[in-house]
Amino acid sequence: MQGEVTVGLGRDLRVAPLGVGAWAWGTKLFWGYGGDYDRKDVGEAFRASLKSGVRLFDTAEIYGNGASERIIGEILREGDFEERPLIATKFAPLPYRLDPRSLLKALDGSLRRLGLESVDLYQIHFPSPLLRMEGLMDALAEAVKEGKAANVGVSNFSAAQMRRAHDRLASHGIPLASNQVHYSLLYRAPETNGVLPACRELGVTLIAYSPLEQGLLTGRYAPGARPVGMVRRFSRNFGRANLEKIEPLLSAMRRIAEAREKTPAQVALNWLITQQDVLAIPGAKNESQARQNAGALGWSLSPREVGELDQVSRDVSARARL
Repeated sequence: MQGEVTVGLGRDLRVAPLGVGAWAWGTKLFWGYGGDYDRKDVGEAFRASLKSGVRLFDTAEIYGNGASERIIGEILREGDFEERPLIATKFAPLPYRLDPRSLLKALDGSLRRLGLESVDLYQIHFPSPLLRMEGLMDALAEAVKEGKAANVGVSNFSAAQMRRAHDRLASHGIPLASNQVHYSLLYRAPETNGVLPACRELGVTLIAYSPLEQGLLTGRYAPGARPVGMVRRFSRNFGRANLEKIEPLLSAMRRIAEAREKTPAQVALNWLITQQDVLAIPGAKNESQARQNAGALGWSLSPREVGELDQVSRDVSARARL
């Protein structure tokens, strides 16, 4: 495995501070699956990630309406891995799910699509306005006790919600492994809304999704070079005005990347990894992207570089639209 730094997830699981977000695997409308990348490409991304020491693959039942889980299940059945893949997925507390125990039925569905008897991490995708927190945590605890989930976490929970979840799980003797939230050089809300400090206090790992802001932090895009794909093409995030606002940050990232013979994306990911116990999960549509992501492991930005990025990113993130 590249690098020696690991982060904990729950009881006994430790992983590299980098995983793979599989939202794009099977998602056609937003990401264009089946166009410039397909099943063969994501399979190669999966294997390249493993060979680079990146073992955690994060999916969800609602990604591609189950397609992401099914694709991962197909890849797992192909087997022949040097390292055991670690699979995380999520339960969506949708409005028609009025009983906390619907979580257990949803988990069974995810396990069927994945072809597994248990997942390494099962998460609640977002807070529910209809289901009581305590009931959902009781259901998560039951999933662990039934052996269908080794560890459990939450996603998009506030600091207060996370504390309630943590306390209820603790009453079952089960740790809250993680809180998966939006966090990047361009979106630093977890530092100020209490989530990151609460994670550190409670021993909960913060899993950072959208760490490259859907490509904004790769350095590929500029006011005259915007992304393809219907939804992303017309997103305000990729509008000319917003791209102009974030240029000072991209310029600093390019300068640091060039000096280190890295890419801007690797700089953005390494900045997250150097934060205490943060696990970043960028997407990877193909083998090249998977290897590029893994290049964020095994080295560290200097205090001077971190300071420069912090200063520029705070100013830019306050003005950019995300």
